[in-house]
Amino acid sequence: MKERIVKSALNLFWRYGIKSVTMDDIAKELGISKRTIYQHYADKEAILEMVIKEELNSQKCEMEKIDENADKPIEQMIQATDQMRIALAHMNPTLLYDLKKYYPDSWALFHSYKNEFILKSIRDNLAHGIALGMYHSDIDIDVLSLLRIEEIEIAFDPTIFPPDKFHMIRVQMQFVHHFLRGILTEKGFEHYNTIKDKSVIEFNTHEK
Repeated sequence: MKERIVKSALNLFWRYGIKSVTMDDIAKELGISKRTIYQHYADKEAILEMVIKEELNSQKCEMEKIDENADKPIEQMIQATDQMRIALAHMNPTLLYDLKKYYPDSWALFHSYKNEFILKSIRDNLAHGIALGMYHSDIDIDVLSLLRIEEIEIAFDPTIFPPDKFHMIRVQMQFVHHFLRGILTEKGFEHYNTIKDKSVIEFNTHEK
């Protein structure tokens, strides 16, 4: 039952955001009483915390697969963004905004994941790209790692990119390609030009 509650809550949060979903909504989605839910979870925030933990664990596994299987750092960065596209395709753009503004405990889980696992992944990617001669050797890894990770979060902010005007994944894809173009060497550009159109085609196909 605990797993069913988490799965239903995740589906609702993804569709409608967090703030607008109530315990009544979760109970209705499951076809059970609120009392049954309260036997397993103290409140909506307890459910949300479990939802976030499970989703972050899932994303971490997918990102680790990309890190292991991507041949070059350019593919790794684009594939990571594409994995985000797949994972967040049906997510309400306000979810992360709700999480940050109203649910500090669950936000802390995401913040820790972002500033530990994701930041390390970006730093490793930049160092690898420099070693292969695909990224400029004089880039500041510390500065650009933080820039890239903040770009990811900014794309979720509806006060900057209103969802009625900007598709969140469109913004993410623009960010990653803009970021890469700023750090690529001539050798990196040659390789980048052989793979960039594929990610654009995949995004356009998905959006249709």
